Amino acid sequence: MALGHTFACPEVLVRALTHRSLARQIAHQNGGESAAVPHNERLEFLGDAVLNLVVAEALFSLHPEWQEGELTRVRARLVSRQHMAQVAGAIGLGDYLRLSKNEERSGLRRKSTVLSDSMEAVMGALFLDGGLEPVRAFARRRIMGEAVAELAEQLRSGAALGNYKSALQERLQAIHAGTPEYRVKSESGPPHRRQFVVEVRLKTAAGVSGEPLASGWGRTKKRAEQDAARRALDRLPASELPAKSEANLPAGGALEGKQEESASP
Repeated sequence: MALGHTFACPEVLVRALTHRSLARQIAHQNGGESAAVPHNERLEFLGDAVLNLVVAEALFSLHPEWQEGELTRVRARLVSRQHMAQVAGAIGLGDYLRLSKNEERSGLRRKSTVLSDSMEAVMGALFLDGGLEPVRAFARRRIMGEAVAELAEQLRSGAALGNYKSALQERLQAIHAGTPEYRVKSESGPPHRRQFVVEVRLKTAAGVSGEPLASGWGRTKKRAEQDAARRALDRLPASELPAKSEANLPAGGALEGKQEESASP
């Protein structure tokens, strides 16, 4: 992998690459508890925090002209699940993941949510082994890079830049189609790893809700709403959505976030 760091303690990197499915498989084979087999979820938690810190630090130094809102929006894009999955794919992280036999056959190795989570775990491993500097170096080289310049240009052009809910509302208002309405469809996972599924529908001036435009997911309701709005924007051509007809709205279909589980903050 192109981490740019030689681990003094390789075991911490092995743990970062170990999915909980393999921990369960090994524990089952040994007749023990899966909690006794190290896997990467704790490192994922640490890596997420460290990554937010180093990206915020770099943006703060690179762009003294940006205010808090601009810094927050750019950081959110850079550390989003979608972007982290892309970074993981670029360095071939999926080839190194340690999965159970069942998950190997299911194709979990290539799913974006696993790639993004594992990328965060690797950031946690880098921090534990070498401190902040190797994380800073990797972030500058792989996570930020040209993406910062592109996001800065989007800011200058007035793009929504991650505020997909506002962008969707503006798009719908421009074509007089109504307003977006968000509904929590489900919650799952333990308290420290909650996952929300949110559906966005078009609500007409008469207060009638149409078919789902899209569904999204996230660890908070706000993130799930942003993800749903992003997916709705991808599906709605601004010039073609009829203002009054609800029957022709794109159906929500299968939840992309649950199938492909891409990165989104």
